[in-house]
Amino acid sequence: MYKLLTLSLLSLTLTLLPLTSKSQEKEPVVLIETNMGNLKAKLYNDTPLHRDNFIRLAKSGHYNGTLFYRVVKNFVVQGGSSDSRNAIAGQAIGYGKGVTIDAEIKPHHYHKKGALAAPRQPDRVNVFKESDIAQFYFVVGKKYTPEELDKIEKSINNPIKKAIQKKYYTPEKKAILDTLRAQKKVPEFRAIAEKIKSDINFEWENNTDKLYMDDEKRKAYTTIGGVHHLDKEYTVFGELIEGFDVLDKIAALPTDRQDRPFKDVRIISVKIIK
Repeated sequence: MYKLLTLSLLSLTLTLLPLTSKSQEKEPVVLIETNMGNLKAKLYNDTPLHRDNFIRLAKSGHYNGTLFYRVVKNFVVQGGSSDSRNAIAGQAIGYGKGVTIDAEIKPHHYHKKGALAAPRQPDRVNVFKESDIAQFYFVVGKKYTPEELDKIEKSINNPIKKAIQKKYYTPEKKAILDTLRAQKKVPEFRAIAEKIKSDINFEWENNTDKLYMDDEKRKAYTTIGGVHHLDKEYTVFGELIEGFDVLDKIAALPTDRQDRPFKDVRIISVKIIK
């Protein structure tokens, strides 16, 4: 018995070791050199498809000479499209080969200012939310007040709650409860009422569409800002760690009707430095 227990514990230890090692793996850091300054970002290890794809493209020189071609005030700065290289003024940009990569949307990666994420085609033609193979964007966003975040949560969550309540507290169930109440059948009333309440609570707790902002997310959105409504819709695979002043300079550039800056913001190179 002792030997079996020892072997089991040893097996468990060996099984956990790779997981511990993987979780402590250093996140790659990339340096994006532009004609307006440098941006340094880290890539998340728990979005490996996007991480490895970005590194592959950087090493191949794909980004060299491309533009940050889309700049939207209080929103995002987007670039990396191959057709932006040597693009003439007024040229429509961002219509590449339509190659995609599987989504890696994680609830703990959200669109705070500086978040590095992948754009994609809309849901009507892209139901699995697959990312563009090469393009990327940095979030600029805006700062929210706590009251604004409360309002946003309620505007999303209240309709979901009402729909769940309507599903279980039906007119038929209400009629039964009203009859039991009138007949003063307390145990029967409580049994049905508790079941309805339990079903509502269970579905609410397991609903993935509801919006919940923990303290960390609230702090980020109220102090540095972001774009909350992009959360759970696009893959965030990294974040800016240096160069917020450069991001702000790019975001402040005047743009044409297609959101392209009148002054080209050119990516000179993207290097993996760690």
